[in-house]
This record gives sequence, C-alpha cells and structure tokens, in this order.
Amino acid sequence: MKNFKLMATMGAGMESLVARELKEMGYATETENGRVFFDGTVEDIYRTNLWLRVADRIKIVVQEFDAKTFDQLFEKTKAFPWEDLLPYDANFPVNGRSKHSILHSVPTVQAITKKAIVKRLSEAYHAHSYLPETGQRYVLETAIDKNHVMITLDTTGDSLFKRGYRTEKGGAPLKETMAAALVKLAHWFTDNPFVDPTAGSGTIAIEAALIGRNIAPGLNREFDITDWDWFDKNIGQTLKAQARSMINFDEPLDITGYDIDENMIEIAQANAEAAGVGEDVTFKQLAAADWSTDKINGVLVANPPYGERLGDEDAARQLYSQMGYIYNKMPTWSKYILTSDEEFETAFGKKATKKRKLYNGALKVDLYQYWGKKIRN
Repeated sequence: MKNFKLMATMGAGMESLVARELKEMGYATETENGRVFFDGTVEDIYRTNLWLRVADRIKIVVQEFDAKTFDQLFEKTKAFPWEDLLPYDANFPVNGRSKHSILHSVPTVQAITKKAIVKRLSEAYHAHSYLPETGQRYVLETAIDKNHVMITLDTTGDSLFKRGYRTEKGGAPLKETMAAALVKLAHWFTDNPFVDPTAGSGTIAIEAALIGRNIAPGLNREFDITDWDWFDKNIGQTLKAQARSMINFDEPLDITGYDIDENMIEIAQANAEAAGVGEDVTFKQLAAADWSTDKINGVLVANPPYGERLGDEDAARQLYSQMGYIYNKMPTWSKYILTSDEEFETAFGKKATKKRKLYNGALKVDLYQYWGKKIRN
C-alpha cells in the first residue's frame, strides 16, 4: 500500500496536543507552526480523520519544490503525475497562500497551479476541450513560504470540528476541536467528576463524554477521501466497525453541565443525544454563581462569557469574581477557565498556577489553570 507524506492542521497553540494524539496512535511526527507531519497509507488517512479530536484537517503533501518564477511554478507542478490522484472529471478548486516570497500574488499562484494541472490532466486523458469538473471534490492548496512551494490535497472536506452532533448552537459556540483540547489540557481521569458550569450548547461536557467513552469523534460523519475512486470504501467500513467495538460502555462517568438559560439546557441535551452520550452527561439549569459541590478531586472546565465575545465586560468580571469566591473554597478541584480578558486573575482573586495561550478562531484567549491538590478517597 502506497505511503504518503501527511499533514494534520490545527488551531495555533494546539500543535503539541495533535502531535501527542498521533504518537499515541503509533505515528512518528514532526511539528511546525499550525501543522504536524507524519507518514501513512490511505488506511492511516482515514483512521486519523476518524480519531483525531483536536486537528482540523488531514492533508496529503503532494509536491514540494522551490520556485522564484511563475514558469518554474508551472513546469514543476505540471511534472507531477496528477492523473494518479485526480480522475478525468475531478472537481479540483485550488486555494493559495504566500508569504515572504517572490511569487506573492495569491490569485496568480492559484491560476498558474490550476493551469499546470489542467494541462497535465488534458494530456493524460487526451482531452481536447475543457475538463468537465463535474465529479468528486479534491481541494488543493498551493502554499509558498520563502519561495518554497508546498501543494497539498485535503482529504477531510468539512473541518473535523464538524462532528455531526450539533443540532443547535448557543450565542458564542466553542468549536468541538477546541472543546476537546480543553478537556485534554485538563488531564481529566474518568474516575473523577467533571463539571462545566457555563455549558452553553454543551460542547465541552459532550467532548469529555466522547473521550470518557472512547468514542471516535468522526464516527457520525464522512470525509472527502471516502468518495475518491482510488479509495476502497471497505477500509472506512472496517475502521468504523473497529471503532464501534472499542467504545467503553462500562466506565461510570460523572459529567455535569450547568447553564443559567433553560433553552440552552434543552439544546445541550439534544446535542448530547445526537452524539450518543445523552445518558452520560447531566445538564441542569443553574447560574454559575449558585453552583457548589461536596465532591472532591474534580475537574472544572469553563468557557464563560467574556467582554469581547458577548459584549458586557463588567458583567463578565462580576461573574469571574463570583467564580473565584466559590472555586477557591474547592482545593482538591482543578479549574481550567478560558477567557480573552487579561484582567481575569484580578477579578477571580487568585493568580493561576499556569496560563496557556490559545486561539478561539482569530481571537487570542488564555486558559487559566488552577491545579488542585488531590486527596485519596
């Protein structure tokens, strides 16, 4: 089976999490900003699309070369046997990016790449007119950095954060990949309670349940590669059947999500049902300021409303102050709170054990971590 150079892409600040996921799956990795490289077969492409929780996409690195002129870009692109990847009727849009390079015009880079591939395919398929492009989707990207060209083929399609379980969203939804990253960063063990006091549409608690049950995040969806003529659909069916057999139905889970809005509780419950974890997460209507617990050794992960996100900075800081008053009386609990407010620690009333910079879309946010001192039951 052919081996490909593969690339997982992810949000800034999440590279180490994706690299760890891949290493746990048995792959050797190489990490750069926003991407992690590894090698694999078509089976590995499908497996990583199915199982990676924090990555956005899996791409095949088709070509790499240096180019300082558009003639070089055209000729080197055309030299690749594109007919091995793209059928006669392939629908292949070409995206582009360029930085610190002589070939800085992105529209021209896209047009030249497209023209070179069309020329190659026309010759390979003896086409005397336009290629139809009426078939399956093969999304390409030409990225140039310091005159080094990398042409990639996206195997994923809709981003991996689209798990397929979201029936409705809240006012400022957190992507599923980001929610999974927060659960991973919290180092939660399934024998400890897990709480999201500002649950919204339930994404963080649902991702925790998927992890706790060992449910593959891509189990309820498909990927672009599934429809390609050189992909054996039996591979996908086999890997999904294997994933279903690996679900852990026996582990007792204690996962709770709270929200002040009754409508959001209904949405969260519906999303949990759609994700197959409806019985594993308990959602209740309750203001974050009214929550307390007698349980010990828990993990709390929250994405509370913050000024830039929902427009009321004073109300957000009042909430942080109330959270600090409650949570600082819970020494055995570890607390992980995501916000873009750089004055969070002042409002919360305590300096974080550790702070980690992440990006929620284009918005820079910090994950404030307060590590609990666990005690034995």
